[in-house]
Parts: sequence; structure tokens; C-alpha cells
Amino acid sequence: MLADSFAYGISLLDVGGSTIRKKRIAKLAGCFQITLAIIGFIEVLRRFLGAKSLPKFSTIIVVSFFTLLANSAYLYILQNSKSQDEAHIKASMVFILNDVIINVGVIIAGILVQWLDSNKPYLVIGTVVFALVIQGAIRILRLGQ
Repeated sequence: MLADSFAYGISLLDVGGSTIRKKRIAKLAGCFQITLAIIGFIEVLRRFLGAKSLPKFSTIIVVSFFTLLANSAYLYILQNSKSQDEAHIKASMVFILNDVIINVGVIIAGILVQWLDSNKPYLVIGTVVFALVIQGAIRILRLGQ
């Protein structure tokens, strides 16, 4: 969510900017996402090797559900935007589409954590989430070319 906030913030700063500037903004957002994904992979690995406590499945599910609603609304707004062809809007679309997929995955992970009484589903979904983030970042970096 931090990467999204950053991307949306810099996208708003670039409204009305040149095409070159919008591509640079998209590239910066992609680099930021890759950095966060690497940090996320490290955290998943740390928790896999160390912490054995179960995450609070109810918190995971509730927060992800409300985030899914917000992301879905934002995706709808972006899809109806007149600026869909601009690089910074395309970058935001990649972010938000990934978030919708990720929210569903996190909800499933929360259910599996509770059902299996294990933190492993959360860690597996976390790994998939950060792989999606890197894939999205690569797509965004291509927009900046």
C-alpha cells in the first residue's frame, strides 16, 4: 500500500506535465515498487525462518476486504478516465489491478491461517504478492521507456 500511495501522490503532482516527465514518474514508481518488493521478500524469509506466531486472521481479512472495496472503486474510476493513455495513469492501473488480485489472495491467506492453524499460508501468499509486485514494477518500467 505504501508503493501505491507513493505512486498516486507523484501521479497527482504530474497532472498536466509533459509526456517525458510522466514517463519519468512512471519509471520512478516502478523502481520504488521493486525496492519495496525486495524488502518484502526479505521480511517473508525472516518470518519463515524465525517467527512462528500466527498472524491475526480476522484483522487480515477485515482490512483486506475494505481495501479490496476501495481498490475496486479506484480501478473503476481509472478505467473511465479520459487520460488512460498517459504513462503515469497506466502505472496507476498496474498498481491498482495488482492490489485487487493481492487483496483477494490476502483474504484467502487469512482464511487458510485460521483453518490450518499455521502461518505458512500467509508466508506463501506473501511470496506470491511480492512476485506480483516485481512483475508489475517491470511492466511500469517498460512504460517509462
